[in-house]
Amino acid sequence: MPAQAQNLSGFWKGTLTMTGGCFPTNHIELQITVSDGRVTGSSYHYLDIHNYVKKSFTGAYTASDKKITVLEDIVTTFKIPPHCIVCIKNYALVYSRNGNDETLTGVWDGKIMNSESPCQPGTIVLHRIAESAFKDIPEIAVDTGKVRLDFYDNGEIDGDSITVKVNKQVVLQHQKLTANAITTYLNVEANTALYEVEMVAENLGSIPPNTAVLVITAGTRRYQLFLASQPDRSAFVRFVYNRKAPL
Repeated sequence: MPAQAQNLSGFWKGTLTMTGGCFPTNHIELQITVSDGRVTGSSYHYLDIHNYVKKSFTGAYTASDKKITVLEDIVTTFKIPPHCIVCIKNYALVYSRNGNDETLTGVWDGKIMNSESPCQPGTIVLHRIAESAFKDIPEIAVDTGKVRLDFYDNGEIDGDSITVKVNKQVVLQHQKLTANAITTYLNVEANTALYEVEMVAENLGSIPPNTAVLVITAGTRRYQLFLASQPDRSAFVRFVYNRKAPL
């Protein structure tokens, strides 16, 4: 098989069997990077893009037998119900291809986070996908302190009106976007792993969709994001607490 067909770097999505899992359906996405046989990346165990656990991983790939091992490490982001228990997993996978369908199949085991108690092992099947399910929601690592959020209309001022929520709590409401900033702040604390900012479109203005420029100031760092929302689809950005994030 050509070497190109065995390049496993990319996005892989599927399901895994799990006894007593947090979600009724246990979706999994692996974002894999392979370099000289070394594997790194992130895993998402999720119900949907708003209920998930994200972990970093390392591993190894042996091209001769098309086998890949993935060893999850630390939890980097999570947004799950309080009763859920996180399992840190290890995967043993084999690559195969049938026409245009590329798959990774195998088994997994693991331990409950912060313990030596084993998780009930299971099987896993993944298919290569072109784009991540989480691509539309940017994540920004921040340390403790205050983060400033400035919302502006994007382009022509056309009467867009928004509500902004942080972790489902309304912080701005019935705000018209203009060339002047609408400002709110996040107070980032070490005991909160994730801050999800949601921009809700209250109308579409005269030029749909409802679009905004969000300027983020976190310490000495500054980011600029373009957000687009509609009445049936909000725009999101997530801030992930990381005590090593630069100020």
